[in-house]
Amino acid sequence: MIVTLTKDLILISRDQDVVPYRSRVKEYAVKIKMGLVNQTKLITAASELVRNMLKYASGGEALIEVVSRGRDNGIRLTFSDKGPGISDIDLAMKDGYSTGKSLGLGLPGTRRLVNEFNIISEVGKGTKVVIVKWSNG
Repeated sequence: MIVTLTKDLILISRDQDVVPYRSRVKEYAVKIKMGLVNQTKLITAASELVRNMLKYASGGEALIEVVSRGRDNGIRLTFSDKGPGISDIDLAMKDGYSTGKSLGLGLPGTRRLVNEFNIISEVGKGTKVVIVKWSNG
């Protein structure tokens, strides 16, 4: 069972919100004594997802939670937007696929950086991505 210990909701509406958001994620990761490599993976994943939210949905909400599962502590990040949604999640999760002019490594790359990755999207209603990085994983 996963228990939420702390949470912080941050509104993302412009590029200038990205750096303070990344700093907050790092702050929480340091608090749970997450190692530097895992911090870097988590912050890289968070940056990608928050930038996607800005690019494709003009922003949204980013929830940061410190979670616990037995003796393990981790950070769960939830990105929610009311953008156009993703019509084919399986396709979007393939390396090289992009609807923008990018390399198409964002979502699949993010999935490889974290321990848990879940995406729910409904066309015309928005997208929700939840990731978890455990401090020991």
